[in-house]
Amino acid sequence: MTPAHGPDTADASVVSAVVEFRGGSAMIPASRDVVHGFVARLAERGLDLTDAFLDAARLVATELVTNALRHAPGPYRLELTLVEDRVEFAVSDTGDDFPTFLPRDPARVGRHGLEIVTRLCGEVITKPHAAGKTVYARLPLV
Repeated sequence: MTPAHGPDTADASVVSAVVEFRGGSAMIPASRDVVHGFVARLAERGLDLTDAFLDAARLVATELVTNALRHAPGPYRLELTLVEDRVEFAVSDTGDDFPTFLPRDPARVGRHGLEIVTRLCGEVITKPHAAGKTVYARLPLV
């Protein structure tokens, strides 16, 4: 895990964190640690966030990072940004295939990650770029 940048950004009003991962299962719990630190920084700026928000944010990061690790070659990048009243999660990888959204099926074992993220965030957007794709989701602060 290599922090690309942290609290010290060019624009002090922007709260963001970026971490790049080479791969391996350790990036999944590491992404939860990044979320924890990011939410602590939001609290330092006066945002009163609940434990439920922290849990949801950790879950969103876990699901998006796990999908990237399972379905695309590395390296990977996790970026968190405060955008108005939401935290934007952007997970980039070098794979060309877009995530597969499956219909809701309570009987299915596994493959519910995007369903969970969509339920928490409202939508998940994938954008291609020259070296792969980025999956975006925005989690409301309240």
